[in-house]
Amino acid sequence: MNRRQTEEINALSAAGREGNEDAQKKRNDENEEIKETGTLDLGNGHSRHGIQLLTIIGEIEGHEAVSGNTKATKYEHLLPRLAEAEEDDNTEGILILLNTLGGDVEAGLAIAEMIASLSKPTVSLVLGGSHSIGGPLAVSADYSFIVPTGTMIVHPVRSTGMFIGVIQSYRNMEKTQDRIARFISSHSKISQERLLELMLDSTQLVKDVGTMLEGEEAVREGLIDEVGGISQAFRKLHELIEERKRT
Repeated sequence: MNRRQTEEINALSAAGREGNEDAQKKRNDENEEIKETGTLDLGNGHSRHGIQLLTIIGEIEGHEAVSGNTKATKYEHLLPRLAEAEEDDNTEGILILLNTLGGDVEAGLAIAEMIASLSKPTVSLVLGGSHSIGGPLAVSADYSFIVPTGTMIVHPVRSTGMFIGVIQSYRNMEKTQDRIARFISSHSKISQERLLELMLDSTQLVKDVGTMLEGEEAVREGLIDEVGGISQAFRKLHELIEERKRT
């Protein structure tokens, strides 16, 4: 082997190492992005369309931080991501994965309103559950899926702590409940009247008021569009992106 061949082999080896290092750095950056914000850009070779993946997991954290041992989705992380996705020409659609027990009502509604106002196609997928304020989040997308064993719990607005005026506090909670019901009914096929019936049902949950809907039940009631999983959700999102391109 002459000197020139040796130099070419060394150069190829060095390029290979640099390529591996770049790929590893990209994976590390993506893992850090998922860890910190629960989001991932599925463009750049991951998907045939530029898709932003958002996860809403655990408790929805609002103005007060949840306990250190509780998994939480911070709305101050999601709102900038959603604004960025709206303005980014490389983002063609957004897939939202949900597994939440609920949380801060105002924060949840803020995220739901933001998703609903996006011009980019959006699809949501309820995995384990989308309870309480997770309801508006699930229906805020253009199209919604729930896995067969996924659940949704709808119940009246509750609050904890001490109130100075009981009547005023009750009226505030009643107005908040009405806001939630109006949002859900305007972004799904369920009527506001039927939704309130489910919220106030005292026969479904043990020692509680409300209703738990599983997979097919959520679809039959009109809360969710279709029973399906990740492949169906991606397929639908690609369809919506292609439809948007044709208009």
